Amino acid sequence: MPTITNTPEKLVLRLNISESLANSIRRSVNEVPTLAIDDVEIFKNDSALYDEVLALRLGLLPLKTEKSMTEKTKVEFKLTKKGPCTVYASDLSGPGDILYPEMPLTIIKENHKLELVATAVLGTGLQHSKHVPGLCYYRHLLEVKSTKDIDKIVQKSKSDFKPERLGQKWVCDLGDGEITEIKKIDKDAISDLPDLLFIIESYGTLPAKDILSGAIKALISNLKEFEKNLK
Repeated sequence: MPTITNTPEKLVLRLNISESLANSIRRSVNEVPTLAIDDVEIFKNDSALYDEVLALRLGLLPLKTEKSMTEKTKVEFKLTKKGPCTVYASDLSGPGDILYPEMPLTIIKENHKLELVATAVLGTGLQHSKHVPGLCYYRHLLEVKSTKDIDKIVQKSKSDFKPERLGQKWVCDLGDGEITEIKKIDKDAISDLPDLLFIIESYGTLPAKDILSGAIKALISNLKEFEKNLK
């Protein structure tokens, strides 16, 4: 598969596959297990947030997910702070890796205290959105007629996919504004190509490439389960 961008944060592929298959992979991203705080035991909370709201904020903290983790994995974090101060994600102590330690959690006033234990486990986006590892989306590459005015728009376009000149046409990826500009010049200048630009953007819990491989494994497993029930 032609890889356009491959970083831990973003994976961009040019694929000649059907939309139905691309959409199946996209939906399967929600079945890739990731680590997130699931249980919070609060012993003292004089902060600006109610217990339930604070627990929700903790659950949404992005945590690094290791390949060695299983459904039995439990990672415990402890937090004890006295005010006056702002409580940050970095104030949680434990063996897990908090990806964005500067994220603020709450505020504590003078002589107030916050004390809690938070436990993270593996889960999937089917259980809760906090386990969704990232964004997955796709769109068709475009074939665009080449003219002097259109060429200027295409060449100035910004995308992960660099425009390719093929004879009197361009193969490119354009934004809505650029498409609108070109259609004002020639309403029939743009058509969809069979190839898809397939994109995964990681929230940081897993590398984008691992999200893709995990989604494909989940899809294959579901298809095997479906096939077994047909017999």
